Amino acid sequence: MQFLRGRSHSRELYLQEQSLKVAALNGQRLGLQNDEDLQALLKGTQLLKVKSNSWRRERFYKLQEDCKTIWQESRKVMRSPESQLFSIEDIQEVRMGHRTEGLEKFARDVPEDRCFSIVFKDQRNTLDLIASSPADAQHWVQGLRKIIHHSGSMDQQQKLQQYPSGGGGTRPSLWILAVVVPRSARVWKMPSSDHHTKNSTDSVKQQKYLFSQFWRLEVQDQGASMVGFCWIHSCLRKADKNKDNKMSFKELQNFLKELNIQVDDGYARKIFRECDHSQTDSLEDEEIEAFYKMLTQRREIDRTFEEAAGSGQRLSVDQLVSFLQHQQREEAAGPALALSLIERYEPNETAKAQRQMTKDGFLMYLLSADGSAFNLAHRRVYQDMGQPLSHYLVSSSHNTYLLEDQLTGPSSTEAYIRALCKGCRCLELDCWDGPNQEPIIYHGYTFTSKILFCDVLRAIRDYAFKASPYPVILSLENHCSLEQQRVMARHLSTTLGSMLLDRPLDGATTSLPSPEQLKGKILLKGKKLGGLLPPSGEGGPEAIVVSDEDEAAEMEDEAVRSRVQHTPKEDKLRLVKELSDMVIYCKSVHFRGFSSPGSPGQAFYEMASFSENRVLRLLQESGNSLVRHNVNHLSRIYPAGWRTDSSNYSPVEMWNGGCQIVALNFQTPGPEMDVYQGRFQDNGACGYVLKPAFLRDPNSTFNPRSLAQGPWWTRKRLNIRVITGQQLPKVNKSKNSIVDPKVTVEVHGVGRDAASRQTAVITNNGFNPWWDTEFEFDVAVPELALVRFVVEDYDASSKNDFIGQSTIPLNSLKQGYRHVHLLSKNGDQHPSATLFVKVSLQD
Repeated sequence: MQFLRGRSHSRELYLQEQSLKVAALNGQRLGLQNDEDLQALLKGTQLLKVKSNSWRRERFYKLQEDCKTIWQESRKVMRSPESQLFSIEDIQEVRMGHRTEGLEKFARDVPEDRCFSIVFKDQRNTLDLIASSPADAQHWVQGLRKIIHHSGSMDQQQKLQQYPSGGGGTRPSLWILAVVVPRSARVWKMPSSDHHTKNSTDSVKQQKYLFSQFWRLEVQDQGASMVGFCWIHSCLRKADKNKDNKMSFKELQNFLKELNIQVDDGYARKIFRECDHSQTDSLEDEEIEAFYKMLTQRREIDRTFEEAAGSGQRLSVDQLVSFLQHQQREEAAGPALALSLIERYEPNETAKAQRQMTKDGFLMYLLSADGSAFNLAHRRVYQDMGQPLSHYLVSSSHNTYLLEDQLTGPSSTEAYIRALCKGCRCLELDCWDGPNQEPIIYHGYTFTSKILFCDVLRAIRDYAFKASPYPVILSLENHCSLEQQRVMARHLSTTLGSMLLDRPLDGATTSLPSPEQLKGKILLKGKKLGGLLPPSGEGGPEAIVVSDEDEAAEMEDEAVRSRVQHTPKEDKLRLVKELSDMVIYCKSVHFRGFSSPGSPGQAFYEMASFSENRVLRLLQESGNSLVRHNVNHLSRIYPAGWRTDSSNYSPVEMWNGGCQIVALNFQTPGPEMDVYQGRFQDNGACGYVLKPAFLRDPNSTFNPRSLAQGPWWTRKRLNIRVITGQQLPKVNKSKNSIVDPKVTVEVHGVGRDAASRQTAVITNNGFNPWWDTEFEFDVAVPELALVRFVVEDYDASSKNDFIGQSTIPLNSLKQGYRHVHLLSKNGDQHPSATLFVKVSLQD
């Protein structure tokens, strides 16, 4: 007995030692070796989780040794171990202090330096936490920020180098946690935490689960396959039901199902027998490695590589240059580019020294940003930012404060933060009188919840320029009394300070300034007394009654506008001078028609708002007049009043007419927001995209509804060959079936260019479906075109389930063999889901 206890103790020490080695390796990979914050997270901390005034619970949180996942304790019955993990990749940001609505409401009694929040990318609830000391809070905030920053800045080759070399060679191995453990071990006590030695069911489950992760999977010659390896390992863990680190035939079938692959039992048994060299009727270690190799083989990459390399096993510099020139259509194709790609992506040091690229390096390149279908050069600001504001499309949100529908949903400062983090540059604030002389924001005459104007301003101040340095426009819909208007003006001045543009820029009094000139500035759009410059002389009225038309000009909701216009004269809204003077270049006015020769028309600093229906009528009746109007004037478009469910309209037709501020409901995912996000990922996702020259020419004859010959007419033949898909996730978990994927390729642009093509459905394969189907599109106005790739799970009896999509402006679509990296319904990138395509564009 004493001997067994000794063996158990030795095993535990061994596991702890190996665990520390793995953590050290991963810390080194991140450039955080011996970092004090990282060490604190690896050790783990007791934190208070906060949900309400009455719900605060102590929970244990710990960074796993992979430095990629965090384990959180849960007291819920029947909760699976996997559900207690979340990935660093899922974190949007980490906030210190009372910086979320949860901590603002429920933790005011706790000092800010002990509070922090983890905000996730998707719709998952924010994790509000309280540390026992400021030092612990700092460790978590700084540690997580460092990991996120270093992980995000790693390129493909650096990610590859996170894994140690195997077998003494130069080729990288893929390790999960790189720990080899005796298979007889079952329960491992977490080092450095008495909390986890408790004899509780949850603790034992977690210990067994952690142990089950320590699975050595050393894969030689598969360097490029690491891109999807974590996903595959997750599926392996789920399939290993009894957590014995072996795979029975039944577990193998579960594994294939997790990967969205369905094979008949005979074929599955054949694979199983091929890999079961030990004849134990289970797969382990090298047998799983062999099985993994079979799964990760990509025949289409082999074929493409062979086309480029001929009979050789490696690409020479000349062969790579030829591939970049003739297939990829790279403008900078030459020895310098080829050598830089070899240096960046080739994992074999011998090949790299010989200036050659192996098949692994080739795949690494194709999976990287350099091999993406979206032009890497367009991920930074590359357009001329020195033109007038009216020459740009501006990322804009409608009723920004709403998280759900327009009638009963919640209002939140978080909605403003989310919009700004997505690059939105025009936000809407509907302001009404609130209690205690504090203006509030909500959707008037509805049951939407209310938030304080001052809280919204603080959120805007803190996040306005995190995603982009270019100006933010606040569209004010003002329903407040004189007293609360003065409070609004005071909050704007004190909260925004020097960010607020409160006077015209020097030299910008005859035309709109540029985004470059307005960098770091916040502009107000709203009602204004008089013109651009304040009237000369002292005094003047403190407030003036706003005309029916001018007041209604900024009322988007038809019910609100109707009530305002039928208000008795004595109750009409008056505007205080302090607030009026803060509106500079975006004065809200009623649209009185297009200017004509001899008439003064609309001043350059005046802007009108149009409902989606009205602007569609204008496009139909006076398309070219609208285009010309939008050369020197800003126009804001908002959804029709009947869209109480916060649905969206297509922004494409409005953009075709030169309309800049096309406001959508950012909280509602769907094809419209997909296209919107696609348009604004261009130009560094800065929220401003320069319109084509023919939409900036005051003498333009372009009419999107009646196309004629002109500089915009440059017909192109677009060929897209959809070859394969990779690791397409099953989104609808309730359906007990494998994904049946199909791909739709859409072109959005002027009416004649709009088109859609579909592949066949591949049944029961979401892991590596093969289509090899080519589509051809005729595009007359390529500067206005966008290409959308949509992947759905086909269902013959009900609506297809959305899997992922990517929308790319045609001018940003790269030619050649490319990977299209798919986004989720909410616009976040799927970790490994891609399409492999070939694109060509010819005159």
